[in-house]
Amino acid sequence: MRAPARRSPPDVTLRRARATTRRVARTFSLACRLLPATVRDDVYRLYLVFRTLDDAVDEGEPDAAARVAAVERWARGAAPDSPEAELLAGIAARHPLPRAALVDFCRGMRDDLERRPILTEADFDAYCYRVAGTVGLTVAAVLGTTAPAEREAAALGMAMQRTNILRDLREDDAHGRRYLPTAGSSGSDTSGPPGVRGDGDGLVRAQIARADAHYEEGMAGIPKLRVGRRAVRAAAAMYREILREIERRDYGRSPGRAVVPRRRKLTLVARHALLAGA
Repeated sequence: MRAPARRSPPDVTLRRARATTRRVARTFSLACRLLPATVRDDVYRLYLVFRTLDDAVDEGEPDAAARVAAVERWARGAAPDSPEAELLAGIAARHPLPRAALVDFCRGMRDDLERRPILTEADFDAYCYRVAGTVGLTVAAVLGTTAPAEREAAALGMAMQRTNILRDLREDDAHGRRYLPTAGSSGSDTSGPPGVRGDGDGLVRAQIARADAHYEEGMAGIPKLRVGRRAVRAAAAMYREILREIERRDYGRSPGRAVVPRRRKLTLVARHALLAGA
């Protein structure tokens, strides 16, 4: 008799990565379904690394600084000595991860840990690059490119970060987090987040315009991706639609979070996936 084929042991971390993405990043998860199988699981793994570190920092977990430091040590060439660093090392065995970008991501996490204030537009740009432009660079490295696309990949990540911040103004304000630059904002009422309190919607309008400019720059680089063009274009379209929803909701003055209905997301996925070609 032929011996039964041995089953590979279950990849518990991959299961967790998939479940985490589906539970807390519904828009990103929807786009991931369009990724080729050759890269999809490593994108899930990347998301788990970035998400767990970000959550540890945001929630003030006692070991957050140590976990961030462990990833930075690995990115600078040390052996992996934490679950996140080990996961990155496994991905790096298959894809050329940008170590410098990961060092910059860790710096962004330290900015959050230290509650470093964002006073100017330059501060805000730097923050968005560190915590999200670096993610764009890392995902692009996993997908591969046919020409240099670092600028575009970083811009798309920064666009999505600005979008998240604009969507979550009220929630972040309730937790004492202010991300929009404060220099030059007007109005005497400081009882709420910019754009919601008495300084009008000028600041939010300006930030939406800057996010849109980043989307234009980032999406111009999608044809340079070797694989995953449909997924990235769909993700960008769905995230960008959040900006339009913020505008429909009177630039954050309407109560509740700006959410894009699932049916509209699916329409955007279908439309933009067809445009991307692969």
